[in-house]
Amino acid sequence: MTEPARPSEASRPRARKGEGDGPAPLPDDPADVQPAPFVVRDRAGEVRFAPLSPRVAVLVAALIVVGVVLWMARDAVRPFVVGLLLVYLLDGPVRFLTRVGLPRALAILIVYVVVGFLVVEFLNLMLTPLVDEIRRFIDDFPQLAAQFEAQVGRLRTFYTGLEIPDAVREWLDAAIAGMFGGGQTPPAGGFDPGIIVSVLTGATSVVGLLFGYLILPVWAFYLLKDRIALTAAFDRALPPTWRPDIWGTIRIVERVFGQWIRGQLLLGVVVAVATFIGLILLSQFVDPIFGRYALLLSIIAGVLELLPIIGPIIAAIPAVLLAATAGLEPVIAALVLYTLIQQLENYVLVPKIQGDAVELHPAAVMFAIVIGGALAGLLGAILALPIVSAGRDIVCYLFRRAGFDERQGPSTGEIPARTAGSAGDPDPTERASAPSASEPPPDRVTENEDPDG
Repeated sequence: MTEPARPSEASRPRARKGEGDGPAPLPDDPADVQPAPFVVRDRAGEVRFAPLSPRVAVLVAALIVVGVVLWMARDAVRPFVVGLLLVYLLDGPVRFLTRVGLPRALAILIVYVVVGFLVVEFLNLMLTPLVDEIRRFIDDFPQLAAQFEAQVGRLRTFYTGLEIPDAVREWLDAAIAGMFGGGQTPPAGGFDPGIIVSVLTGATSVVGLLFGYLILPVWAFYLLKDRIALTAAFDRALPPTWRPDIWGTIRIVERVFGQWIRGQLLLGVVVAVATFIGLILLSQFVDPIFGRYALLLSIIAGVLELLPIIGPIIAAIPAVLLAATAGLEPVIAALVLYTLIQQLENYVLVPKIQGDAVELHPAAVMFAIVIGGALAGLLGAILALPIVSAGRDIVCYLFRRAGFDERQGPSTGEIPARTAGSAGDPDPTERASAPSASEPPPDRVTENEDPDG
């Protein structure tokens, strides 16, 4: 079967006067809108999936094979996922330098040098006090443990003096024993030779992981240097009629991941600074214990900001445990501080920084984090939110492109508007529409336009 005719520029819906800021409206004649290339309309007027052309079938089969191979080697792929995030962050400065006339390879080297210098200076500024706080915590740990045990003893004495029914007390004792003791003892027996195999396997995985991270700068250099040529080659490999929808899907992913990366970096810095300031204030007005480890606790809070909802809760646990060594008032102060910071993040920072690109219902966020962590560990838990958000928008995009609205005519590829104000729903004025087949993709150039020749 031959591929459908390529959509023409005239088939694209044009924005009417005064509507340039919103989504492009549908034309007056619905027949002027070309349907998606993966659907056809039969004689009865029903929309059905179109048979795949040989070229599209080969591409789909290749994507399936690549996906299976990457999943089988997912442990080795994790460093390269981090490398893709690094490439995304460095591509902006590299493109800026190439626009001013620098060769692309030289621009990448300059960006590498500047980033390396900033990282070294940051470590010189932060590493020394951080190491001092870690050393201080190690030295103070026996004393902190003794103080914590004393506070637990006071709490136990208070609990023993409570006048509660014996049945309730027995149930509480069993629940506390199950939480902290578990009632399990290590199995007795001799040495298990299988431990050696597990240790060797773990050591091999660690070596491979370290090697993957060590070659990341070189791998990222080649991606940055040949990005234009790789983009053009990928574009030439696409079937012409599928090109608009594929690039539309890629733009959705770029938008979601771009807002997520920028938002997480900024949120991490803001939360770390707010936590540090709050702990310093608590050390002045509540207890000096907060000031002794303010930098360590604030860095933990900033890093765990990568895990939405769950991260701030985990970050509060060390501060609360540390405050428990000083008494009940410091514990309450720590809980109030971390609760205020989380509320500030949820209701002020996240809507302003990330917008609605990665907004999901809290139940969906926690479910996605657990599933992502089970499938790909910590990295999977971190990337679960943008992946699910991008998948949501892609499904809406393809659903709209493949469907038929009896009130509006054939689909133009716009993401359908959902009820404004509901959790996880984007602004109807920011719906993505399918790009024209006649428009080049982002940064699509011919070999003659490559600044590196």
